Amino acid sequence: MAKITAIEFQKKNKDRVNLYLDGQYFMSLYAELIYKFKLEKGQDINIEDLTEVIKNDDFEKAKNKALNSISKAEKSEKRLREKLAGEFAPEIIDKVVEFMKKYSFIDDERYADRIVNNDLNFKKLGKNRIKQNLYSKGISSSDIDRAISNVDRDVELENAIILAKKRMSKLKNEEPRKKRSKIYQHLAYKGFDYNTINSALRRVLDEEDDFLE
Repeated sequence: MAKITAIEFQKKNKDRVNLYLDGQYFMSLYAELIYKFKLEKGQDINIEDLTEVIKNDDFEKAKNKALNSISKAEKSEKRLREKLAGEFAPEIIDKVVEFMKKYSFIDDERYADRIVNNDLNFKKLGKNRIKQNLYSKGISSSDIDRAISNVDRDVELENAIILAKKRMSKLKNEEPRKKRSKIYQHLAYKGFDYNTINSALRRVLDEEDDFLE
């Protein structure tokens, strides 16, 4: 059993207070916990109650770090857990993740759909590259498969055609075989599969032949 001998607000951070036990500094914690646990000067406190206070303070620290992190950039559950790992106990991280999900601060399905929409409609990428991007963000295989299944094949083909035409405009002086090879490599790098690339190549090369005729 210890006695609370002082509770002092920090000068630089009024959201936190310093807690003193038996005349010595013990820890700093969020001021709201003082009211939550009804802590006051002169009060005796046992180890079980102190442990609960510490856990609650750790949760608040982890929660605030998580909120600050996603305010800078949206994150998957996996990446958020990695951000908190090493600094907080697993049970604290689990509790924070549960909180973040409950209030929709993180939602891997929503995040995956947003990435797919951006990569497909703005970056004009193919499925393979989009999958890589989703994986790099820590999205699970099941969420990747679900999000990718919504990709419109016609839109993907149109993207490949747009990119092929742009590349072709830079290869006007190349011989046909080299031109085809370079466009193929470019589209493969952008994440398009064999069938989509061939369909796009046929379209743009046929259009070029028609123009030359």
